Amino acid sequence: MTKRRDFIKKGIIGTTGIAIGGMGFSSRSYASIIGANDRINIAVIGIRGQGGSHIRTWCRLKENRNVQVMTICDADEQFFTERSNTVQEMTGLRPETEWDMREVFDDKKIDVVSFATPNHWHALGTIWACQAGKHVYIEKPCCHNIFEGRKMIEAARKYNVRVQVGFQNRSISNVMKAIKFLHEGGIGDVFMARGLCIKPRDSFGIAEDTAPPDTLHYDMWLGPAPWRPYNEKRLHYNWHWFWDTGNGDTGNQGPHQFDIARWGLNKHEHPVSVYSAGGFYGIDPDECAQETPNTQASLFKYRDGKMLEFETRGRYSNDESNLGIRIGNIFYGSEGYLEINGDTWKAYHQREEEPFAGSVAQEEEPAEPVYLAAPGGTEHYANFIDAIRAGKDEMLHCDIFEGFCSSALPLLANISYRLGRELKFMGDYEKFANDPEADTMLGRRYRRPYVVPEEV
Repeated sequence: MTKRRDFIKKGIIGTTGIAIGGMGFSSRSYASIIGANDRINIAVIGIRGQGGSHIRTWCRLKENRNVQVMTICDADEQFFTERSNTVQEMTGLRPETEWDMREVFDDKKIDVVSFATPNHWHALGTIWACQAGKHVYIEKPCCHNIFEGRKMIEAARKYNVRVQVGFQNRSISNVMKAIKFLHEGGIGDVFMARGLCIKPRDSFGIAEDTAPPDTLHYDMWLGPAPWRPYNEKRLHYNWHWFWDTGNGDTGNQGPHQFDIARWGLNKHEHPVSVYSAGGFYGIDPDECAQETPNTQASLFKYRDGKMLEFETRGRYSNDESNLGIRIGNIFYGSEGYLEINGDTWKAYHQREEEPFAGSVAQEEEPAEPVYLAAPGGTEHYANFIDAIRAGKDEMLHCDIFEGFCSSALPLLANISYRLGRELKFMGDYEKFANDPEADTMLGRRYRRPYVVPEEV
């Protein structure tokens, strides 16, 4: 068994100081270096839902960061016209369209790939893009299982490309200030972080298997997932609620708040134990095809005893905290507690009822600008572009290593939930302690040719 401590150290260090030649700086990655004044050409892969947000955000940065959406790609061609119209209206250029992402990776004019595919495609798509010398912006969670996340880090480092994970809270000024406040001892020693995902969802029903629509390249859509007959209830957005393709709401909305929780605890390591329990409540399971739980509580412990709690509530519920948090975080320290709700945060001293520190609205100021401050709401994307131009992983607000550490938390929770027991995790090895059954769930069997390789 290979120890992962060196791997983790390399993940933190990144690629600082790599030189051209025999030290891992390939001609392909060298060719991907972009000057400060050169246009960066972007391809968006996965254009429905969050993909539409990617497209609009990159278009808004056209002048500010000199970027252009050149290509849009999706296994379902039904969205091409609408999304192409968006790009043309916002930038004046009509993008090319592709249904096979491999064609995008072969396109020499593409510098950046922006992924908003279903979760099961995140890792392989990113690895292929890295191998082609493309920089990658990847949605959360960055991977569908633990094995994949490790391979994504290895690919990013090997091919010397920037990979940013879409944990956008890391580029929100007020959230950054709240975390800085925690790290500087604002509420004393932080011993526990709590994340909340209170998002009631109704049944999406059931349907019979049918032939896929003519617009859908179904084999490509399935990709690394096991083959199964087409069913409309398993695709667009509903893929979140099936283990083959998604990770439930704990691994959907949850990763954002998992990331803030781990960030606030200042942990750059895996937990040593996890226990998660829950179920599918309030909806007749015979009338809904969903596999993942809609209610789930998870508890993690770190080597020093600090705790991270997470709760997913998918039915009717009250909110929590003074800020009325439904999607947010609470931190508990030796001298008080701190609440984060969106871009608002407040800190409370001991038993006092009035906050002694905090903020109430997003402040419009640049966060470590390299060129120009980004338009509102696009800071995380702009930070990615600035890091590409500078050629520095350390400039990324959420490099793939940090993104993997946060993505791993809901993935570990789901393994515990599915096995129904507490698990001991050896983070240095990224294996469970004396639990081969749990270890089998750290990866998956892949469907050829859609295989995440052991050697990237």
